[in-house]
Amino acid sequence: MSKFKVIISGGGTGGHIFPAIAIANALKERYPDVDILFVGAEGKMEMEKVPAAGYKIIGLPIMGLQRRLTFQNFKVPFKLMASLMKAKKVIKEFKPDVVVGVGGYASGPLLKAATKMGIPALLQEQNSYPGITNKILAKKVQTICVAYDGMNQFFPKDKIILTGNPVRQDIKNISSKRERGLEHFKLDGNKKTVLIIGGSLGARTINESIDAGLNFFAENNVQLVWQTGKWYADKAAEAVKKFEGKGIYTMPFIAKMDYAYAIADVVISRAGALSVSELCLTAKPSILVPSPNVAEDHQTKNAMALVNNNAAILVKDMEAKSELIHELEKLIQDEQLQEKLKQNIARLAYKDSADIIASEVVKLIKR
Repeated sequence: MSKFKVIISGGGTGGHIFPAIAIANALKERYPDVDILFVGAEGKMEMEKVPAAGYKIIGLPIMGLQRRLTFQNFKVPFKLMASLMKAKKVIKEFKPDVVVGVGGYASGPLLKAATKMGIPALLQEQNSYPGITNKILAKKVQTICVAYDGMNQFFPKDKIILTGNPVRQDIKNISSKRERGLEHFKLDGNKKTVLIIGGSLGARTINESIDAGLNFFAENNVQLVWQTGKWYADKAAEAVKKFEGKGIYTMPFIAKMDYAYAIADVVISRAGALSVSELCLTAKPSILVPSPNVAEDHQTKNAMALVNNNAAILVKDMEAKSELIHELEKLIQDEQLQEKLKQNIARLAYKDSADIIASEVVKLIKR
């Protein structure tokens, strides 16, 4: 059974890529001889992140529809046809025993081609509100692994398995990493620390709100570790120059997220599926600012799954510039509220998602 072949398809953002790699790692750990091939979208970050994790990847020429009227949208049908043809070719040559879709542009053509060719398929839906592609694919696949309750309103009930979202291995046990984290970020362990994560590409509204409120951190002796994304990196670096020595640090991307979570007393984040799952697992008091620029407004729905359980605070994107620092100040000063959020968010965590999904992948092959 150890010698089998799996294609894992999807990507586009860190929220799709890291769970995909976690599933691959769980399969590899259990079956060292498994042959895994990734299929992503040309030019997207998976083409760099997947090889860095030690796996082969092939890119499809797929692209998504732009929300505004643009010439680029005329290319979409042609790119889709080319991607379907390439997906069929990849499947014929690689001959997978099973395919896994994790969402993102590339999973559509790949899973459509695979299911048409009679190959068993598993879908991993990370959000509390699925996109159109996954709703269509759900009819064709055998198993759908979800991260939230109540997904039978979107998917066939008999195919659903509640697994949670796979997260990066290194953030599973962060309690012992605080000292190393403080050293890594050059922080004072006696001061409160706020961590800002806008997702792998950053978040303009969060960045602008923090930029405008930097005095709060300096005046209240609160430390800041601020992941800006590459688009805001230069502006943020310039903005914090006058606060040198105040424990305010910016960086385009945080490689050591385990250290970042370990030192954080409060986290401000977008509400992407991966971020929400990591916040649950690390049990961090959080303020969520859902991105309005995503399909079906799924980040707001992800955030509300926590807010409705008194497990996080929500600030709307359009209100962030006036409300974010205000909400942060209230939370930083209220130890009782921090503790309540911490306990409630921890209850929503799933600890072994990647292993459970790997088991479901293997069941499909045996079936």
